[in-house]
Amino acid sequence: MRAKRAPRRKLSPDPIYNSRLVTRFINRVMQNGKKATAQNLIYKALDIIDKKTGKSPLSIFDTAIANVSPRMEVRPRRVGGASYQVPVEVRGDRKEALAIRWILAAAKGKSNKEFKTFPEKLAAELVDASQNSGGALKKRNDILRMAEANRAFSHFRW
Repeated sequence: MRAKRAPRRKLSPDPIYNSRLVTRFINRVMQNGKKATAQNLIYKALDIIDKKTGKSPLSIFDTAIANVSPRMEVRPRRVGGASYQVPVEVRGDRKEALAIRWILAAAKGKSNKEFKTFPEKLAAELVDASQNSGGALKKRNDILRMAEANRAFSHFRW
């Protein structure tokens, strides 16, 4: 029998933008417990967005996360010795987690010719995602396409 699920801890909002989503993003960027370094990177990226677009960086950040968040994904399900990719709806917390993960992966994958520092890459990716383009949105569309292709197996949902 499985043990109880760990309770979800409430995240405190970040000090500058007072947003829990920004805190989740910072925690995801953080390496080796260096939260201050992660905060500096994120805040620099948001400052770059503010300078380049002139719009509120928090609204662009929220729009980017909302655009990249997937509605459907596929989960493997074993039925009679065969594995099927079954499309399932994505729940709220996981939506945000996947969006954050994909945005960071796309930002890390940007070429070094155009953007030198990580905050520049991240700012560019967030602006792209808020305008419905960029690597993270491509990833979301690929996942959605896979879910559409496997709609025939949706009756295996549990």
